Amino acid sequence: MIVLKKASSGDLEALQQIGTETFYETFAKHNSAEEMRKYLAESFSSEKLLTELNNQDSQFFMAWEDENPVGYLKINSGEAQTELQDEISLEIERIYVKSSHHGKKVGQLLYEKALEVAIQQKKKYIWLGVWEENKRAVNFYIKNGFTEFDKHIFRLGNDEQTDLMMKKFLE
Repeated sequence: MIVLKKASSGDLEALQQIGTETFYETFAKHNSAEEMRKYLAESFSSEKLLTELNNQDSQFFMAWEDENPVGYLKINSGEAQTELQDEISLEIERIYVKSSHHGKKVGQLLYEKALEVAIQQKKKYIWLGVWEENKRAVNFYIKNGFTEFDKHIFRLGNDEQTDLMMKKFLE
């Protein structure tokens, strides 16, 4: 059974583990080993994650199967959002699920948690950026009612990749 729990600084090591593992599983085959090492070291450093965990406008929720982390969600509101930063939206910055748990509704549970928080906070819409080549994720968001509204560049090392920006209104 999958259980969602809000993450705190005490979950730092588990968050680093699941973050690096899932990012690597998803993107390593499309990027150089050196760029992956550098990105993972920077993005999942203790300092960076502790700063994010302690930001009052960001929340992390981890999916656990028994004592094992199998996925996580990071959502941002207000100034913690990576781009739009308006008060009427909630950003899903990350929904990462271990490949061993794809197809087991873990991503759906994490998405539904983001939706629940957005509704509690009376947000008008949810938005996110997703790599255009990550067809599994793009299709997941379309299935959940998201539509594309823009694009932006995501840099991994020297490589520029295009993210689709998608949103879903919550009327």
